[in-house]
Amino acid sequence: MALLKTLQKDSLVFQIYDTRAEGGRQAASDGAEVIRDLLAKQEWVNIVFAAAPSQNDTLAALLAEPGIDWSRVRAFHMDEYVGFGRECPQSFGFYLYEHIFGKLPFGEVHYLNGAAADPEAECERYAGLLSTYPTDIVFLGIGENAHIAFNDPWIADLNDPKKVKLVPLDEVCRQQQVHDGCFPTLADVPTHAFTLTVPSLVGAKHLFCTVPCATKAEAVYRTAMEEISADTPATAMRRHPHAVMYCDGDSGAKLL
Repeated sequence: MALLKTLQKDSLVFQIYDTRAEGGRQAASDGAEVIRDLLAKQEWVNIVFAAAPSQNDTLAALLAEPGIDWSRVRAFHMDEYVGFGRECPQSFGFYLYEHIFGKLPFGEVHYLNGAAADPEAECERYAGLLSTYPTDIVFLGIGENAHIAFNDPWIADLNDPKKVKLVPLDEVCRQQQVHDGCFPTLADVPTHAFTLTVPSLVGAKHLFCTVPCATKAEAVYRTAMEEISADTPATAMRRHPHAVMYCDGDSGAKLL
């Protein structure tokens, strides 16, 4: 495995690999090691998963990791489009079912219901689950605008009192969904979403952040070099004691 460079900014470690597959495999390997370690110490492990093409390699590699009792793992997901049930192919629930939730024997899987009749009540329901089952691990990425989950720069709050909230999506964030092949045009991309907040995500014990692709190069650079602030939400990970970002040569190009 070709590790091109490792650097650290505050507490966040950046690892840059030659290919996205290598970065994804390492994120899965490191994550699996922590899952096994936690299962040896506690009855359940609670994991939040991102749903995006950037996670494909990590999730595929995680499926093959040995020695994990998935029946003692609770799975959650971090964001969902308003109005989209998980039977919709473009929903994040559908993605996660196809890539991991439907492929491993999780003890529990808790979906955000994008099609909930009362979205605010759905935020409260999911926040209650996260309070009852504190997050141990988050597998995540960052956006082209350096968002984490759907905490876009103009809406993010690094000290948000909420665990889950409804947010409007900015145009850069929505255009990324077109770049990722999730929607044919910008007009097709939903304008609002449910999201776990920044404190919800960085409150986990461990963060494994997989960020491949040249379209993320500027966001990766900004995450490393800009001041920690809501203007660059991913910088919040630099305060986390156990956070690693796995890049490929394209996304990490400006740090090489």
